[in-house]
Amino acid sequence: MDYAQRIRDLREDKDLTQDAISKLLNTSQSYYAQYENRKRPLPIEHLITLCKFYNVSSDYILGFTNNPKPLPKD
Repeated sequence: MDYAQRIRDLREDKDLTQDAISKLLNTSQSYYAQYENRKRPLPIEHLITLCKFYNVSSDYILGFTNNPKPLPKD
């Protein structure tokens, strides 16, 4: 699974709109939609914001693991 599907699934699981997430990221809804549609790469700043918002690891969003929980901080 790629990041586009993961960010869509995370958003839909919380019953949020693209517009709501675009406001969180301080971007437009149409720009955010391009992330979910694989037409624009997800900037690292937005990846970090989404990880914090959804409380998931970047590895989960990027598809490197199926475990959504971030590793505990030392």
